[in-house]
Amino acid sequence: MANLPVNKSAHPFDKARFETVLNRRFFYAPAFEIYGGVAGLYDYGPPGSSLQANIIAEWRKHFIVEEHMLEIDSTIMTPAPVFETSGHVARFADWMVKDAQTGDVLRADHLVKNVLEARLQGDKEARGQAAQPPPSEDDKKKKKKKEVKAAAVQLADEKVTEYETILAQLDNYSGPELGKLCRTHDIRNPDTGNEVTEPQQFNLMFTSSIGPTGQHPGYLRPETAQGHFLNFSRLLDFNNGRLPFASAQIGRSFRNEISPRAGLLRVREFTMAEIEHYVDPGDKSHARFGEVKEYELDLLDRHTQEAGSTQATRTTVGDAVARGVIANETLGYFLVRIAQFLLKIGVDPKRLRFRQHMQNEMAHYAADCWDADIHNSYGWTECVGCADRAAYDLTVHSNKTGHPLVVREALKESIVTERTVAEPNKKVMGKTFGKDFAAIAKVLEDLDEPSLEKLKADLEQGTGTVVGPDGRNFALTPEMLTIGRKTFKQSVREYTPNVIEPSFGLGRILYVLLEHNFWAREQDIERGVLSLPPVVAPTKVLIVPLSAKEDFQPLVREVSSKLRRAGVFSSVDDSNASIGRRYARNDELGTPFGVTIDFASIQKRTMTLRERDTTGQLIGDIDAVIALLVELVNGTASWAEACRRLPAYDGVQDVD
Repeated sequence: MANLPVNKSAHPFDKARFETVLNRRFFYAPAFEIYGGVAGLYDYGPPGSSLQANIIAEWRKHFIVEEHMLEIDSTIMTPAPVFETSGHVARFADWMVKDAQTGDVLRADHLVKNVLEARLQGDKEARGQAAQPPPSEDDKKKKKKKEVKAAAVQLADEKVTEYETILAQLDNYSGPELGKLCRTHDIRNPDTGNEVTEPQQFNLMFTSSIGPTGQHPGYLRPETAQGHFLNFSRLLDFNNGRLPFASAQIGRSFRNEISPRAGLLRVREFTMAEIEHYVDPGDKSHARFGEVKEYELDLLDRHTQEAGSTQATRTTVGDAVARGVIANETLGYFLVRIAQFLLKIGVDPKRLRFRQHMQNEMAHYAADCWDADIHNSYGWTECVGCADRAAYDLTVHSNKTGHPLVVREALKESIVTERTVAEPNKKVMGKTFGKDFAAIAKVLEDLDEPSLEKLKADLEQGTGTVVGPDGRNFALTPEMLTIGRKTFKQSVREYTPNVIEPSFGLGRILYVLLEHNFWAREQDIERGVLSLPPVVAPTKVLIVPLSAKEDFQPLVREVSSKLRRAGVFSSVDDSNASIGRRYARNDELGTPFGVTIDFASIQKRTMTLRERDTTGQLIGDIDAVIALLVELVNGTASWAEACRRLPAYDGVQDVD
């Protein structure tokens, strides 16, 4: 019984049953449900909250601890000037369309995607290419929708190719181009069959105000990143002025999604985990790149997508960086670390790819960007973004505030240079130009060498002219300034660092993790199992006393106390249900291990140890089982090793 074979693919994934389990066991539920709920807002129940907390704990270990990052916690409420400067007020938007008859609002790219995918699915069904499982109750309800009613229609081969090409390039389309697609391909609201309006931009930030009179407009942050950048000087000082280094933050963010659907995959309030890794713009190598360069990833680059394909190519990160597919070593290093984290917490490696952003979809601040896409019942979903934000954010905030967000690095050897400079006679120019003097001096300071040489030649002829910031011409005479060659000695290099940003949507990761690990036992299709790795499972060990008699309580308390002291979260199920039923309930919750305390346990101080996926059981001394459990939960021992260390339990214990 210790190592029964597991066939997780014996039954196809049943989404309706999966969602029933999540709802019944309160992993999460619509917020404000008894008031009718609000789209895109969810509350996590006990298992969902524990799962999220465990994902976050592992994220901290994997990134903050292992990479020696500086963790911060910045505010959610943000004054409007911050997002005006960063570009979010002008650019943080999606394209929406409205039902021409009902006024219902739809996100334009999602509308195109859903309708074209439904038509392609219908084409497969019409051609007999898609063997479909029996429809669930959820599927039957969806049959009422227009896109499913009209689905089983065979398309011309060229139309299939055209649709597939559009879907491959969908993220690259602008708003007007999405509108043209709707008109060209007769894409309508699938719920009503009505035409839709031309796309319009909709800013996704929630507006608010700060102060009792609302005199300070503000926004709920759509990302945590700006809190990093505004504290850059303090972080640099904390790190003794040295680069590279990274800051990290986990916190709530808010996006006023146009039409939130797909459960946790598109919500209006969510938890993010973001890293800002600051690097020298002239050197984006990474000290640990050699450790990961042979790691293979499935990469879908922009050129493949622009050619109309979604076929990822498996390649080593070292090769991708060498060929310029991935922009630099630091970006490549973090792609690997992201993949390692996702696989460690239980994401199916066969359903993970990294997709490069195409030019038109690239964020306004990004020089290169890759998404960790994870496949699930809704298709491929972006769960992590990893962008090279260049020096955009630090530069715009520095320009706006006048606060230098720069690195000053002492040079090992001073650099001596000679260049042409203009030295104004402050007394003469100040008297001549008054309040305009400062602006003129700044113009002179910014002139390049050819312009200075021309101005010098003009002055030798009598007068020269410069153009002020407002377009006015100012006449200069030789007594106002001197232009000549000057030697400079530079012992400090000053530069604005670039930023590599991995950004994690933890709610999306949590959802796909649940999907990837849900299955049914071959002998009992109704018996759902969540094969969550112990590192993230909400409860690690279930303690099952065979009887509720008082004699069992001291031993139950002892086992529970020893596990808690060892840092292993456990729960006790002393209900009247059968042992099999009690274990089945906790298999649904993802509890990886269970121990049974029976009458022999009281007499012999032995107990059985059960593994969730195989249902195999071992037996041993209570303290030996607890010690082994600690190793299993911490990942320092495997179940195969446990089977070598303890004998299998045959279902019988002799009681004296």
